[in-house]
Amino acid sequence: MPVLELADTTKISGKTQEMLGNLEKGMGFMPNIIKQMANSPAALESFLSSRDALLRGSLDAQMIALIGIVVAEIYSCEYLLASRVAQAMKAGVSEAELKLARQQSSSDKKKDIGLQFVRNVVVRHGAEMPASDIADLKAAGYTDGEVVELIANTSLNMFVYYLIQVGQPELDFPKVALPFPV
Repeated sequence: MPVLELADTTKISGKTQEMLGNLEKGMGFMPNIIKQMANSPAALESFLSSRDALLRGSLDAQMIALIGIVVAEIYSCEYLLASRVAQAMKAGVSEAELKLARQQSSSDKKKDIGLQFVRNVVVRHGAEMPASDIADLKAAGYTDGEVVELIANTSLNMFVYYLIQVGQPELDFPKVALPFPV
């Protein structure tokens, strides 16, 4: 049962309502996690603004979704995994790539190195990264800006993960089985 109430997103106005409308139009519905986030218009606007800005960044929509899958798998988070798999499928990620992403990998060399980096950031809890991790990213073709976007997208997924853990929203995405439920 949800711990946090679902806010009435129809009562939000201005720029945030416009962003919510775009999100709902793109997804076809308003997810429960967004309704919980809407309890704080400031947090909601921050999330939506960051999400929209990162979608216009250097990383493609597939990579952005794959980052979320990696975070969800590390934490065995059913809601985040289901939402990010749905996002990945909408972005055209193949079943084979979804399977690899769930193992924190990719058949694309550059994406594989990027997902390994994301995994290391999450598992190491932001501890200082070895120079070899950055060297691997650069050798794979990542720019400094793309490295920053890997971190920003990871952070945005961590925010959603923490909100899911606290708010416990009811799953409203197609369920995706966790390999090793916690």
